[in-house]
Parts: sequence; C-alpha cells; structure tokens
Amino acid sequence: MHLLVGLGNPGQRYAGNRHNIGFMALDAIHRQWRGTPWRARFQGQTAEAVIGGAKTILLKPETYMNESGRAVGEAMRFFKIPLAGVIVFHDELDLPPAKLRLKTGGGNAGHNGLRSISQHCGNDYPRVRLGIGHPGDKAQVQAYVLNDFARSEAPWVEDLCAAIAAHADLLLAEPGHFQSKVHLLMEARGHGAAEPVPKAAKKAGQEPDRG
Repeated sequence: MHLLVGLGNPGQRYAGNRHNIGFMALDAIHRQWRGTPWRARFQGQTAEAVIGGAKTILLKPETYMNESGRAVGEAMRFFKIPLAGVIVFHDELDLPPAKLRLKTGGGNAGHNGLRSISQHCGNDYPRVRLGIGHPGDKAQVQAYVLNDFARSEAPWVEDLCAAIAAHADLLLAEPGHFQSKVHLLMEARGHGAAEPVPKAAKKAGQEPDRG
C-alpha cells in the first residue's frame, strides 16, 4: 500500500497558490482514478483509490504547510505504511515551470512542508518535485509561492497535473518510467524546453522558509 501526499495550505484563500500545486496534483489523481469521496481524517482530507490494481491512500494535510508531518505521521501509523511507501508531491523553486523530477531523501531547500515530514516521519521518502520556477530574488520567494499562478500559467499547470494522474500507476509500479512518460506527454502538449532556473534558485541552502 502507498500513501500519496499532496502539500498545500487549506482553505479557498490559498487554493490557487503556487505553493498548493501538490494539492492540485493529488486532486487530479483523485479524479482520474475515481477515488472515494474526500473525508476529514488524520488532520487532513483523505480518500482511497485503486491505482493500477493497488489500493492507495490519498492525503491532503489541513494542518497548514509547516505542520504537514503530523498528518502524514498519523496516516502512516494507522495504515502501517513504511516511509518508502510515502510519496509526496510538492512545489519546487529549483525547477523551471512545467518540469518534474523524482527524488528520495536529501535536503528540503527551505520547504516547510518537507521539513515537517522529515522531522515527524524521517527523511528518506520519495518526492515528486513540481517545478514552479523562481522569482530570481530570494527576498521575493515567500510572496511568490503564496500568490496564485498567473492566468497564462494555467495551461501548463493543468496539463502537468493531468499527465501525473494519467501515469500514476507507473509512479507506484515503475517510478523509473514515470518521469519520462510525464515529460513526453508534456512535450506532446506543447510544453517543451523552458528557461533555466536563475542562479539564485540554485543556492538551495540559502532559501528562506516558505509558507
């Protein structure tokens, strides 16, 4: 069994924020795989879905970003899911918009949601890093992630979430193929090479806390 976690902040005020793209990806998976109705549980919203024949738990923590680990830890313990079975979807400043990368463990680059999960559950869990780009100035990071995607960004956000959902079965069974399949689908939809992330974004250890 896997636990898929989307990171974001609860409430309509934050629904369209760049910081909430993890919620958006999980919602797309929920629709694609006909998940059960969302219900309040484990300090979040949870649902179940059968993805590629495997029972899967979906979780959107409602603790606010910096306490996400409390919700993840409760769900892990209840379902007895090992850390390697927890897959977290989150926004990533260090990737250009519309790009995706898989990673297990490593640093959290100032992301309070990842930091909380690492503190409560351990650090060596798989992450699906969803590129949102960088504002180019570290002082602007918090405002950037806590603002909505621009209208012009909506097509790639929707297409990326749809591509993730379409290949969620590969994420669980063949993660090595998942990333390439998503990128191929994004290229087919016209989201090709993007501008490189500004150098300021690459100094991950110097990023301020976000949300």
